[in-house]
Amino acid sequence: MDQPTSPQYTASELMCVNAARLLRDGDVVFVGVGLPNLACNLARRTHAPNLQMIYEAGVIGARPSKLPLSIGDPTLVSGASSVCGMYDIFTLYLQRGNVDVGFLGGAQIDRYGNINATVIGDYAHPKVRLPGSGGSQEMGGWANRCYIITPHQKRRFPEKVDYITSAGFLNSRKQREATGVRGGGPLVVVTNLGLLEPDENGELMLTALHPGCTVEQVKDNTGWDIKIASTVRETLPVKSSELTLLREELDPEGIYLKGS
Repeated sequence: MDQPTSPQYTASELMCVNAARLLRDGDVVFVGVGLPNLACNLARRTHAPNLQMIYEAGVIGARPSKLPLSIGDPTLVSGASSVCGMYDIFTLYLQRGNVDVGFLGGAQIDRYGNINATVIGDYAHPKVRLPGSGGSQEMGGWANRCYIITPHQKRRFPEKVDYITSAGFLNSRKQREATGVRGGGPLVVVTNLGLLEPDENGELMLTALHPGCTVEQVKDNTGWDIKIASTVRETLPVKSSELTLLREELDPEGIYLKGS
């Protein structure tokens, strides 16, 4: 029987394992490279063998035999169910409601789950200019469920983002609903300290801690007075089999997992 490991794992491995556990067998997932890709492939090799992965470049039902380094990596095509244009992915799949899950990340996530991946500072004269949206704006609006993966650092969790690249709940659930977008918005934020989930108004609150992490750590690394659920559960320990899959099969060279 597979036993939980002692806590000899990196923050990225911890986040990847917990993100994978959010996925359901049969989910259709809009996948990006990096940790979301590892999480999806980990889920498919464990509890969700019928997971269907869609990549922005136009690959549907991807079953990559090795780690793809971009959304257009040729390894995604081998064994895929279909290959089409990027326009088809967004219009015929995402906007029609055929994508269950979108994975997102960014430089900043605020108290209502809004994501900034555009600029730090003033838009016209930014301190840092970031890569921008890619497909994350559409995923944030139209995927049935969204999950965010990011390290829990105070600079990443300001009370209000400098720029809204991908809409979470804006200033409330009612404001998001007023825009007319169909997607459910960010349901879980996975960090290296625990899990954040929106309350009835769309404000993120702490609902779970990883083993060994504390409420004080979360408060110290959040840029607002974060709400704490009445009952904060503990996430399940990382298993040795999950680490083996990540390290030996999915990312053996440590391209995304190394040094974190």
